[in-house]
Amino acid sequence: MKSIIAISATACAFCFGGCATAVTVPVAVTVPVAVISQHGEILRGTNTSALSGGSFSVTNGKITCSGSYNAVTNSKTLTIPLVCSDGRTGIAAAVRDTQFSGGGKVRFSDGSEGNFIYGDAASRI
Repeated sequence: MKSIIAISATACAFCFGGCATAVTVPVAVTVPVAVISQHGEILRGTNTSALSGGSFSVTNGKITCSGSYNAVTNSKTLTIPLVCSDGRTGIAAAVRDTQFSGGGKVRFSDGSEGNFIYGDAASRI
């Protein structure tokens, strides 16, 4: 379920008779994300990680919450400020399992909380 936009670079350094090796470098990776509220409501969407930054957006068809973050940090923990279409704001604190999966907690300005996961596991929720 990952969609990858990639660029290719061709290199020929020390090959006999000349050769080319294609190297694919991911520019952006999009994975599913799911937020489960304390009352069991589920918001689904995507998390996109790119060299230019990361973005997070989920919806249940009525409410949409989204935010952006530094995707190229080496930290296992990410903090994502969120803004929702119903006027709430929030903070999501994620712990990476891998570069493209993980999960954590989200707290909203109205005091409500939830859990979320992103990556392949989120597609099963």
